[in-house]
Amino acid sequence: MTWDAFRAAEHFTMRSARLIDRHRFAYHFQNGPAAPIRSALAAYRNLDGGYGNGLDPDMRGHASQPAATELALAHLDELGPIPHNIGSGICRYLTSISGPEGNIPHALPTIRNTEAAPWLQTGEPYISSLGATAAITAYLHKHRITHPWRDLATAYCWKHIDSMGWTHPEEAIRICHFLQHAPNRPRALQAINRLSAIIRAEFDEYPTPDSRTHTPLDLAPSPDHIARPLFTQTVIAHNLDTFQRQQRPDGGWDSHHDTWDPAATIEREGMLTIQRLRVLRAYGRIGTRLPTPRTDP
Repeated sequence: MTWDAFRAAEHFTMRSARLIDRHRFAYHFQNGPAAPIRSALAAYRNLDGGYGNGLDPDMRGHASQPAATELALAHLDELGPIPHNIGSGICRYLTSISGPEGNIPHALPTIRNTEAAPWLQTGEPYISSLGATAAITAYLHKHRITHPWRDLATAYCWKHIDSMGWTHPEEAIRICHFLQHAPNRPRALQAINRLSAIIRAEFDEYPTPDSRTHTPLDLAPSPDHIARPLFTQTVIAHNLDTFQRQQRPDGGWDSHHDTWDPAATIEREGMLTIQRLRVLRAYGRIGTRLPTPRTDP
């Protein structure tokens, strides 16, 4: 990635992204501090320990939602260890909304009474979701946040991963995230080897710049990811090239997400721009002249 392309991404982020994502950009690429991100994220947290208030661009309501809580954990994960009080609050919230096996949905039925993406209000996002459960459980294991809900949900994830016969991209991404951080590494490696064919089939190995598909780099965002061996070096190099070609002249990336609201679209573009830059840096496509991120909490 050229210096000019990076600077264009910086200008796009500062011009169009949300405050929290502007702070995330500064943290990752300009030696910025973590404290402003934590402060901004706190505004999305509710008294029940979960997150809502529009943190997920497709969910504009105030109430806590599992998808927004997953996104909050992803942001916290970028900053280092997750504070115990926040982790325990999240587990308290998850316990209050989970099924008997620790399973949670992507969204709660209360979303029908709020401003949200149409597919969340008219579809069926309220059933138990292996993807949502696996992603959140993965963060708890990674940060050694112990709680009865985590252990119950872990058993649920293993039960369904062991019996999987098919998947879809969003679920596969979250399952691989779980396998990346599951405490039983040999079991995780056995699982991904068994599932490799059905997972790989869900991702476009040779996307074009105009593609609106999930790609191998969405599944394996860094070279040390457990899903990275599913794809050849040629496939990874092609996808890195495509990422760079997909950058718009204004510095941002298209969200490739169903459009329902202009604000939600531009918020997702800000998030995706940071995600793309982080992947390009992880795979060595961003030059060494760029600042390195701070590691302080």
